[in-house]
Amino acid sequence: MERQVSRMGGNIITLLGKTPNLGDMAPDFALRDSDLLQVTLATYAGKVKLLSVVPSIETTVCDQQTKRLSKETAGMSEDLVVASVSMDLPFALKRWTTSCKVKNVIMLSDYMDSSFGMAYGVLIKELKLLNRSIFIVDRQDTLQYVEIVDENDNHPNYERALAALARILKK
Repeated sequence: MERQVSRMGGNIITLLGKTPNLGDMAPDFALRDSDLLQVTLATYAGKVKLLSVVPSIETTVCDQQTKRLSKETAGMSEDLVVASVSMDLPFALKRWTTSCKVKNVIMLSDYMDSSFGMAYGVLIKELKLLNRSIFIVDRQDTLQYVEIVDENDNHPNYERALAALARILKK
């Protein structure tokens, strides 16, 4: 499935896959962590999952997004998993994590088969990168928050996402 709903650098881009709706069961995925180990949705069963999606951790806005969410969610709850998902290779993710000393965000890569990008409707056809977005999944693996930015050069709405996260953690 293709649709043009976003931009990168002002240029229209085509997103592949089907974005799940609020209240849907979160689609599964197969990602790799910075040690090349496979991670799926079941890896974090029973936890609230904040999935922060970025085109590349090597860019300014992606770096800022990941650091801000790390800072804002630090110590928020033992039931919370914060993950940054990109197409970056696991080696680059490990290097970034080490150099930035970010400890509470799990860095995950969709480089193997784009399973996350397709399942969540955020794979950019023209660039094989992921469109900037935030998804929040509750303890029962139900999708409770979706934000896909209209322009990848822009930040997501952190305040709205964090308010939704706080509500979900209270349940």
